[in-house]
Amino acid sequence: MKRKFIQSVILALIFNSLFIINNSFSQWVQMNGPHGGDVKCIFVSGSNIFAGAAGNGVYLSTNNGINWSYAGLTGQAVQTISAIGNNIFAGTQIGVYLSTNNGTSWTAVNSGLTNPYIYTLAVSGTNLYAGNQSGVSLSTNNGTNWTSLGFTSGWVYALAVSGTNIFAGTTWGVYLSTNNGANWTSTALNNRSIQSFAVIGSNIFAGTQGSGVYLSTNNGTSWTEVNNGLTSQYIRSIAGSGTNLFAGTSITSTLAGGVFLSTNSGSSWTEVYNGLTNKNVYALGVTGSGIFAGTENGGIFYSENNGDNWSSVGLNIQTVYALAESGTNIFAGVQNAGIFLSTNNGISWTCIKNNITVSALAVSGTGIFAGTTGGVYLSTNNGVNWIQTALNNHWIRAFAVSGTNIFAGSNSNGIYLSTNNGTNWTQVNNGLTSIYIGALAVSGSNIFAGTSNGGGVFLSTNNGSNWTAVNNGLLQRYVWSLAVSGTNLFAGTEGGGVYITSNNGTSWTSVSNGLPVQTINALAVSGTNIIAGTYPGVYLSTNNGANWIIKNEGLDPSPKVWALLISNNYIFAGTTAQSVIRRSYPEIIGIKNISTEIPSSFSLKQNYPNPFNPVTNLEFEIPDPGFVSLKVYDAQGKQVSVLVNENLNAGTYRVEFDGNILTSGVYFYRLTSGDFTDTRRMMLIK
Repeated sequence: MKRKFIQSVILALIFNSLFIINNSFSQWVQMNGPHGGDVKCIFVSGSNIFAGAAGNGVYLSTNNGINWSYAGLTGQAVQTISAIGNNIFAGTQIGVYLSTNNGTSWTAVNSGLTNPYIYTLAVSGTNLYAGNQSGVSLSTNNGTNWTSLGFTSGWVYALAVSGTNIFAGTTWGVYLSTNNGANWTSTALNNRSIQSFAVIGSNIFAGTQGSGVYLSTNNGTSWTEVNNGLTSQYIRSIAGSGTNLFAGTSITSTLAGGVFLSTNSGSSWTEVYNGLTNKNVYALGVTGSGIFAGTENGGIFYSENNGDNWSSVGLNIQTVYALAESGTNIFAGVQNAGIFLSTNNGISWTCIKNNITVSALAVSGTGIFAGTTGGVYLSTNNGVNWIQTALNNHWIRAFAVSGTNIFAGSNSNGIYLSTNNGTNWTQVNNGLTSIYIGALAVSGSNIFAGTSNGGGVFLSTNNGSNWTAVNNGLLQRYVWSLAVSGTNLFAGTEGGGVYITSNNGTSWTSVSNGLPVQTINALAVSGTNIIAGTYPGVYLSTNNGANWIIKNEGLDPSPKVWALLISNNYIFAGTTAQSVIRRSYPEIIGIKNISTEIPSSFSLKQNYPNPFNPVTNLEFEIPDPGFVSLKVYDAQGKQVSVLVNENLNAGTYRVEFDGNILTSGVYFYRLTSGDFTDTRRMMLIK
């Protein structure tokens, strides 16, 4: 309890510090959740603890798991980590990588490695062994060169060194080499898939897939099954600490999974998973003070009392596909891990529906709709309870809400409509020549559908009864995202950037100038401000897409962004590998609070410089919190830019206006907040 309290205090202090940094230096901050992620391996090297994530690289903790920092190998599925001195090796699905600086940088070391799919690494002196899909390979020079040892007896999932003996765990049992891998002999433990090893003194423990744990006290000459008390015999990992032996297991349809402890060399086992909310345990790592468990979707857990109690110690590396808001509640849809809720602007998250992949979220009145790989779920009480609607067995990729109508776009079955809050659904595909729906949007009485297999955009003016393709000028017709602002509709495409139409799709224009990333996964629009979620990271346009700038400050690495949400003066992004990240929305679009003092009255200052070419600054003061609008008009009264259009706290603000796409002439800017309105004149000279 003491450690848990200290961790909570430290995490709170760290978050508050990050929040201050965020406000001071304008950057993204990772939220404390949605928690979890797949952790495939844990390696302890002195005071450093390395964790390898499935598809998310390496993470490092230098303070016993209280904090974790990203340590490289973006996008790699890291299956195993080992070390020779200060050299850290990571085995991935595409080979072995070496870091000599604790993960600051990595170098591929694969020369001579005939099969790069690495399951396990083991060290004996200066010898580095790699187990892969073709057997075992050896490097004697820190990975510079590799030699295949000619071992062809199945995929090698586990390696262990005991004195001069090397054990290989394969799909067909345990093999032994007594001469550095030159020759291998099958041991008595065969016809079992070996997933892990642990060496404690002269005892060799082998964890199997479906047959529990086996013990050899004579270097593999004979093996004894030691499963008394093991309610799950799918052993993913084994680790020893003194006289304690831990086994990490998997959940099956009939078995509970979790962590088990033996204090008598496996003669008996006891369940030790109080507080271990995820019981698919991929990895175990032992330190002097405790034990770490890496789980499927649950991140890392820590116990300092031999597993009697576990607490989550972070690694928020989930993939978040969807975001939605309902009042002060923010919902996040997560790959494999379900739905999470935050009631404090993303500072903390609670799982309210688990074990599903959520790719779309929508709010309609009191209803929260979740689109999953298995259909639509509905909650009418903020996620306390969920029911699966009649629309099931379909992968739902997108939602749109138009009055009491709910539209659901599926991955391969077109569009469904519910007029009774999800009780019934009707397929509405008439006119759709593509039924692979990537995005939906509503503009007045018009419903737009973006398709993900090259069909482009379709329009319905009668609630889905009929659809018409509206693709004139839309050169790239794989559409992943749609967003509406006034009469403008934006489409984010695969490989073609962003397009805009102001006439309901009659014609489209590319607006991707300065946007080097051309696949757009998500769009968020407010006025003339457009935020695009891509890989890598986030881009911003403040002029309807005429120009774009990268906005990745604070992101290391820059993640793949799947979802965007503007809420409560923040911009939230759902990512791969960094869960939810957040940034001040006024700041990201150029609104800066330049004074902490509360003004005594409303004021709109004269822009400076004036005349300007092409950038100028506008300052204003508001004494009360409330909705603020700051817009720019040309001499004919036509609106040319929306600089502010949201709720702001009391304070003094500065906004940068870029007139790059405008012609020389006189322009006016107008501030409106509550009953206050003021207009000033400025001159653009090119």
